[in-house]
Amino acid sequence: MRSAHLALLLTLISTSVAAAGSAAPARAAIVTPLITQALPDLPGKEVLVLTVEYPPGSVDPVHRHDAHAFVYVLEGTIVMGVDGKQPVTLHAGEVFYESPADVHTIGRNASSKKPARFVVFMLKDIGKPALLPAN
Repeated sequence: MRSAHLALLLTLISTSVAAAGSAAPARAAIVTPLITQALPDLPGKEVLVLTVEYPPGSVDPVHRHDAHAFVYVLEGTIVMGVDGKQPVTLHAGEVFYESPADVHTIGRNASSKKPARFVVFMLKDIGKPALLPAN
């Protein structure tokens, strides 16, 4: 079951979508799972840690996480936004938070020339997918 959820996560994040105002599709994000760890002190909860690389011009599809998600930018500049809030531009060393109820409406590399990399820490229910379509 966990493998199926991770496969869904990788598929949704790695989906190429057309960049806004561009006829050419954006390059897909590269998602690398690092660890999934159950938390004995928090029964029913686990942490999922992964890295995401946005190639130049990469754009995520609209989605949501069934998790508390903490994004830490390692390199480059990304733009993140959730429904109802202003998007933010994040540089290396900056962080972004999404709650399980947020719809992630904007996730993209701010640069069309340089890659961006970030690490995501998710606190989620064991056995539940960390990424879902927005609908």
